[in-house]
Amino acid sequence: MSETAEVAELYAAIEESARLLEVPCARDTVLPVLTAYGDALAHDATVVAFRVATAVRHVGELDCRFTTYPKDQDPYAVALSNGLTATTEHPVGAVLSDVQGRCPVDSYGIDFGVVGGFKKVYAFFTPDDLQELSKIADLPSMPPGLAANADFFSRHGLDDRVGVIGVDYPHRTVNIYFNDVPAACFEPKTIASMLADLGMPDPSEQLLGLGQEAFGLYVTLNWESSAIERICFAVTTTDLATLPVRIEPEIEQFVRSVPYGGADRKFVYGVASSPEGEYFKIESHYKWQPGAMDFI
Repeated sequence: MSETAEVAELYAAIEESARLLEVPCARDTVLPVLTAYGDALAHDATVVAFRVATAVRHVGELDCRFTTYPKDQDPYAVALSNGLTATTEHPVGAVLSDVQGRCPVDSYGIDFGVVGGFKKVYAFFTPDDLQELSKIADLPSMPPGLAANADFFSRHGLDDRVGVIGVDYPHRTVNIYFNDVPAACFEPKTIASMLADLGMPDPSEQLLGLGQEAFGLYVTLNWESSAIERICFAVTTTDLATLPVRIEPEIEQFVRSVPYGGADRKFVYGVASSPEGEYFKIESHYKWQPGAMDFI
């Protein structure tokens, strides 16, 4: 696929953002991803966002993510056919096809880094057709930790609230995103209890403060352990100053550097807890539509 005006425009925005963030941006890494999904970038309803995170493994990286069109096009197949990722015998390579075979996927998204290249595929379900966690856990390729923690999800009213599944191919992990989360899950005492149940460190005041404002949460699982690798709470806002947390310096630099379209700026701010500690991430929408489902 040739380089379109939409591809050229987004590449220029990514390149400039990376320069301001002092992140190396290789044209040979970024442009093949954009051209492979050029049809999506030309679609008026496509949502595009940039993201950074403060965890060690995310330092020196700028991520870009967008929804893909047409909706019936398999984004993982596109990545494979364009050489963006390698074929694998690992179960991670079968997750998306298993989901497609059992669940009514409404739309897709992809995620890539300006340094690391193609990373993730997201499968979205409609808000009025959230999926049963038991059905997802029964998929042959799903990490066994999802079924192993079924009681945890049921106890917190999450067992029928799966809204998005994210598949991270290089890290071989799966994210399970929950929508329409019960309000009790965001109460400080519940957050502390959830983290204790998962073997995570005690929550910081920042995590508890942000958690009270959260709209959703997700967990990350892998195939090496039955434990949940991390849990993340996320808030959406148009003004970071209204959040009850201290904004990390890396986040402030990101906010100053990345472009955005439209009159209103929209952020998704998240805090993740893992056995190694907490870290923060922020997503700034470069292009978005009212009513579109947020990445976290």
